[in-house]
Amino acid sequence: MSIALGIIPARWGSTRFPGKPLHLIAGKPLLRHVWERSRRARSLDSVIIATDDMRIAEAAFSWGAEVSLTSASHHSGTDRIAEVAAKAKGFSYIINIQGDEPLIDPRLIDRLVRELKKDRNLEMVTVAHPFGNPAEAASPHQVKVVLDRQNDVICFSRALPSEAKYFRHQGIYGYTRDLLLRFVEWKPTPLERAESLEQLRALENGVRIQVVVTASGSPGVDTPEDAEAIERKLLSARRRAARKKRSSNR
Repeated sequence: MSIALGIIPARWGSTRFPGKPLHLIAGKPLLRHVWERSRRARSLDSVIIATDDMRIAEAAFSWGAEVSLTSASHHSGTDRIAEVAAKAKGFSYIINIQGDEPLIDPRLIDRLVRELKKDRNLEMVTVAHPFGNPAEAASPHQVKVVLDRQNDVICFSRALPSEAKYFRHQGIYGYTRDLLLRFVEWKPTPLERAESLEQLRALENGVRIQVVVTASGSPGVDTPEDAEAIERKLLSARRRAARKKRSSNR
């Protein structure tokens, strides 16, 4: 049996950044960066792009990606990946990979799969890290997570927790396939609606969520300005690599 399936949900519509998945960053579409890095994860038996948009599907097909065309009626990426997971009966674990993080670390994906495999009672895992800039924590756009001593989630919130140590949540998730299919059948819960955070639905239904704490996270792309910043970072890294290669060949 195949073990782990990575699914990257992608949609065209975005209030702040329409067409974001195909926006070119350092010569490649944003989504292709995510797909290529995800494919480097040794623990994934397959990586699928899930979309309802033929522009995205055709572009992904052109660079060799496996694509699943999904319903246009989904309200979230979780609903979209669940449609794919429902058909992928040969997989035990599903990794929900954000389609707007072009610098995602493949080793982080491997870590999520490893955590799920080593604890048969664990059904859901995610990632968090300390805030690099404490001032950013005040923003409601930055989701905070509070953990217990075993690194299990106590709560997620857009507000600043008053008297607790908190971390910045990074929106990559690993699930058992069974939990994911149950999750999308549950109705939205009161805290989920209040915070507009669907992961609270799992907590309110008694699901234990474990968190992998890392030193730092990978930046996401929400605006064209974010894309420009990441492009500068990628191009700078390429120049350093080229200089290193030239010096080693001398």
